[in-house]
Formats: sequence, structure tokens, C-alpha cells
Amino acid sequence: MKLKHNLSLSMIPLTNTSDYKKDGFKSISFLLLAFTASCAVGPDYKKPEAITAASFKEASGWKEATPADDAPRGSWWEVYNDPVLNTLEEQVATSNQNLQALANNYEQSRQFARSDFTTFLPSASVSGSTSHSESPVTKSSQGSISSSSSGLLSASWSPDFWGKVRRLTESDIAAAQVSAATFANARLSIQSTLALDYIQLRILDEKKRLIDKAVSNYSRTLKISQNKYAVGVAARRDVISSQAQLDAARAQSIDVGVQRTQIEHAIAVLIGKTPSDVSITIKPSLDLLPPSTPLTLPAKLLERRPDIAAAERLMAEQNAKVGIQTAAYFPSITLTGSRGYQGSPISNLITSPFKVWSLGAAATDSILDFGQKRDQVLAARAAYNSSVAAYRQTVLSAFQQIEDQLSNLRILEEESTIQSEAVNEAAEASRIAQNEYAAGTVDYTTVVTAEATELADRESSLSILQGRLNASVILIEGLGGGWTTAQLPTTSDVIFQHLESNQK
Repeated sequence: MKLKHNLSLSMIPLTNTSDYKKDGFKSISFLLLAFTASCAVGPDYKKPEAITAASFKEASGWKEATPADDAPRGSWWEVYNDPVLNTLEEQVATSNQNLQALANNYEQSRQFARSDFTTFLPSASVSGSTSHSESPVTKSSQGSISSSSSGLLSASWSPDFWGKVRRLTESDIAAAQVSAATFANARLSIQSTLALDYIQLRILDEKKRLIDKAVSNYSRTLKISQNKYAVGVAARRDVISSQAQLDAARAQSIDVGVQRTQIEHAIAVLIGKTPSDVSITIKPSLDLLPPSTPLTLPAKLLERRPDIAAAERLMAEQNAKVGIQTAAYFPSITLTGSRGYQGSPISNLITSPFKVWSLGAAATDSILDFGQKRDQVLAARAAYNSSVAAYRQTVLSAFQQIEDQLSNLRILEEESTIQSEAVNEAAEASRIAQNEYAAGTVDYTTVVTAEATELADRESSLSILQGRLNASVILIEGLGGGWTTAQLPTTSDVIFQHLESNQK
């Protein structure tokens, strides 16, 4: 049976245990769990309301998601249709060292949950001993050799009448789910960072092509100015200005190369490799375009973002801890029993006269703690209230992130259209200025200004494209990248499946 991750263990009726009958160990564990959970103290978890919006403010005219669009897409980066990016992204989950650490954190939390869950079950121990002794010879005794042996099987069980262990298990399961959601959120963040770095690398490649083309144009202009100076129709300052412009462009091209190298190194680390092992070939042209990203409904955002899921599961964990502290008000009860044999000689040990057994029960409770239990309950409640506030703030931040990127995409698209016109006009002005300077009708200052304006406009257009691509990546990340809360581990995943794996 699959138990939903937000289902309180005390709510599981005994009639739902049929699926566990095939596995005796799991069945016994589950029955004890259901039995002892019937009287759990402390508040049962109920998911608090979050502050949400009916719609996205900046989504006017935006494409709404259809059922097909709304389907989970683990490989969300494929919308950019770049095979190199696809190859790099696929290495993140298996090679990134930060993710490997978080994966082990999740496994650690599962181990803690399993360990605490076993306290629902009785514990048993076996002991045995044998001894031989010889009494000394005295005036009144010839001395003798005696032996004594014993074997004892003991068992004890602390019924969880007040639900302390049940609440502890609830807390452990929620903590494991927090760890799983944190892992998913980190993976999404690293995937997004990799995509942003890759976009910047390709933008730098295109920027270098622009600058190198400008260097070629400036070289021709320098040649013209040198020829005109040689025949006495241009001043030496034209030659110097032209040379300075060319050198500045060459230096800028080198600087772009430095930036590209550092971005390539960063990508290598993200995929768990050394920089010397990663070399990304320069493409002949920039072919990245902002994809069309359908929006999900605002209400579904709570199910799509792993950071929101982590914050929600943390509330469940803190709520269970209130029950743990509340259970401290009640006595702890332990049932014990033992059976075995004790006597001599060992050959007759298992015969009836040598049988021994015992049954017992013990209860302990403190009668004076000067308000310590009360303070601990109040502290647990304060921690829960803090997690509620943090959850609601996480939801608000998620809405802000999406609204920001929606407005960025809309505004940058408008700016891109206008900037494209500016680039065309600047290119035409530069061409005319170069022709007029060659004809001797304008001075060199006109050429320098026109060429500088064209390069600046082309770089601005490239920056706008990068902004649009970045906004699309961050928007996809903000929408969860195809992740859903259905991917969180269930109670069965955290507890029972792990127990099965340890029995094999």
C-alpha cells in the first residue's frame, strides 16, 4: 500500500493493512504502528493556507498551459534545441558533487527514520553462561567440583500509548521528505545555473565574432587613413585615432576570450569534472532563441516547486515535534518478560525443574520539573509557527520570481524589436560615413563615431537577447522545471522499502 506523504500515520485504519499480509515483518510493524497510534497526543498536522493569487499579474496575453504542456518534463532544457547543452545537463545529476552530498543527506535522514521506527517493535536479547568451580580440601571436607549453567531469552516492549514514538516517526518521515525536496531544488538550481552559464558562453562567442568583424572593418579604415595621410589629404591625428580604435577593439576581443575561459571552467565544475577535461567547441553562429513557455495555474505552483514542498514538509516536521514534547507529560511504560533455564549439570539444563521465567511491567514519570515540559512544548510551537511564516514567505517569493521574469520577457521582447531597428540604422550610418570619408567629404571623427555607435548597438542587441534567454531559464526554474510533489518519497518509500532492502 502506498501512503501519501501528507497522511498522518494515526489516520491509517487497520482495514487498510491487507497489502502487508504478504510480508510478515511489514505486517507486524504496520499493525503495531496502527495500534499504538490510536492515542497520540499533540496536534495532528493540517497544512496551513498559503498566500496565493488567482492569476499572474504580468501574464496578460501569455499562453496558458494545455494538458499536454502541463505534463512533467524532467529534461526541460531540451526546449532550447541545443545538443551540447543537452549533453552537459544530463551529467549534472550523476556527477555534480554538491548533489552527491545532498543525496547522501537524504539517505542519512532515511536511516534515522528507520532507526526511530524500530522502537515501535519489541526488542529481544539472549544470554547464556556457564561456570565451574572447585572447593578446597579441608580437614572436614574432601573438596568438590561444581558447575552451573544458564540460558535466558528476554524481551521488552514500550507501547507507544501517548504517541511519542509515532510523532517522532512522523517528524523523521517529514524530515526525509524535506531532504528529498531540498535535493530536487538544488538539482533544479544547478541545472538552471548550468543553462545560464552555457547561454553566457554562447553570447560571448557571438560577441567575439562582432568584435572581430569590427576589427576587420577598423583595419580597412586604418589603411584608408594611412593612404590619405601619405598623399597629404589627411592629418596624422586621423591615423592615430584609427590605430587607437583598432587596438581598443583587439584588447576587447582578448578580454572576451578570458571571460569565455572562466565560464567554461565553471561549467566543468558543475558537471563534476576538472576544467582540463572540458572543452566546448565554438559554434559558427548563435542559434539559441527564447522558447515559448506555457504557464501553469497559480494554484498549481505550490505543487510544482521543490522549495515550496520543502518548506511545507518542514511545517509537518515541526508540528510532529510539538506532539513529541507534549507526550513527555505522560508516563513511559515498559513491558518485560524472560524465559530460560538455570541449573547444573548442563546435560539436565533443559528439563522442567530447571526452567525459569519472569514477567514485569514498569512505569516512570516525573512529578516535579519546574515547568520544563511546558517550556519545551511552547518552544516547539514557536518553531512550528516560524516554519509557517517561512513557508508563506517562500510562496510569496516564488510568485515574485515568476512575475519578474514574465515582465522581463515582455519588456525585453519589445526592446529587442526597437534595438534591431537601431542596429540597422547604425550600420547604414557607418557605411555612409566610411564612404564619405574615403571621398574626403567628412573628417575622421564622423567615421569613428559612426563605427563606435554601430558596435555598441550590436552589443546592446546581443545583451537583450541574453536577457531574454536568461529570463526564460529562470521562468522555467520558477515553474518547477517539471517537478511535482508526487515525486516526494512516501511513508512506504522512507520506512518500509528501506527495511526490505536491509533484510535482503
